[in-house]
Amino acid sequence: MESTHSELRCMLMRGGTSKGAFFLAGDLPRDPAERDALLLRVMGSPDPRQIDGLGGAHPLTSKVAVVAPSAEPGADVDYLFLQVAVEEAAVSDRQNCGNLLAAVGPFAVERGLVTPGAEHTRVRVHMVNSGSLATVAFPTPGGRVDYAGSTAIDGVPGGAAPVRIGFADTEGSACGALLPTGRTTDVIEGTTVTCIDNGMPVVLADARDLGITGYESPAELAADVELLERVQVLRRAAGKAMGLGEVTGTSIPKTTLVAPPRDGGTISTRTFIPVRPHASIGVLGAVTVATALLLDGAVGREMAHLPDDGTPMAIEHPAGRFEVAVDLDTTAVPPRVRGAALVRTARKLFDGTAFPRPR
Repeated sequence: MESTHSELRCMLMRGGTSKGAFFLAGDLPRDPAERDALLLRVMGSPDPRQIDGLGGAHPLTSKVAVVAPSAEPGADVDYLFLQVAVEEAAVSDRQNCGNLLAAVGPFAVERGLVTPGAEHTRVRVHMVNSGSLATVAFPTPGGRVDYAGSTAIDGVPGGAAPVRIGFADTEGSACGALLPTGRTTDVIEGTTVTCIDNGMPVVLADARDLGITGYESPAELAADVELLERVQVLRRAAGKAMGLGEVTGTSIPKTTLVAPPRDGGTISTRTFIPVRPHASIGVLGAVTVATALLLDGAVGREMAHLPDDGTPMAIEHPAGRFEVAVDLDTTAVPPRVRGAALVRTARKLFDGTAFPRPR
């Protein structure tokens, strides 16, 4: 039977270009089905406006982070990400969210799960969805989380304090392998694609192969019904090939269409979640796309302008650029990911009590 929770301690936080409700695991029901039913009421789903809940009527603002002390070796906290559907009564734990990850460390300090440093704090985060480990470092002058600063990331107005994120073992997080089909390219539904998973299962295709330039705005993409239908057909077939089974009702794999860069970056991207055009690109999606560009023969490799001076790759997206560094050992067979690093920002928006919609 569903919990009778009538109020919940909750912190609303922006992490990167996403926004979500953060909870301590101990404040939620232990039973996953009971927990998910409660979170649907908290976020206001199913409803296209999520008018009776905390959700923002978009996948990027209908997210939940559940944080707890970790018993995993080498980790300080556990972070479970839950994607709450907007128009469906569905909650998924099949993927990570690297954007909300940026706020996990500050939240852990705010809730007393981690003792802050005098100037900076480093939190080791066990990402429960995949079993991966990430490190999150951020300023804590005087032992308090500092959300102010001048670091800007595209897709977020203004600046905030930098949050440095390092990934060590995201390879094959959901599919079990960097190249889940065993090949660098496949032909799926008549389209040449690269199926890859370095933290986020992604189907990479040349935008021109789906009849677009790859520079369209999200609104233009959303209005192209034929394109969205092709994206869904492609990702469903690719999902099966990647070992993910039937993915029609899930948010993975993501589909990213690439084009030559046109703003001085490495590659231009347009991503769909799962068929709704992304306003920018996700953290682990960007990491995975950047990883693909380092593989000979992968989709996008020939059109990419790869930096030759060791600087991070700049992944262009509708809201600007996303810089990410990937350390890939291409001498190994198959290639092996040694790590990835990037910078995000995070900010506490509200801390208080959430009142779930009555049952």
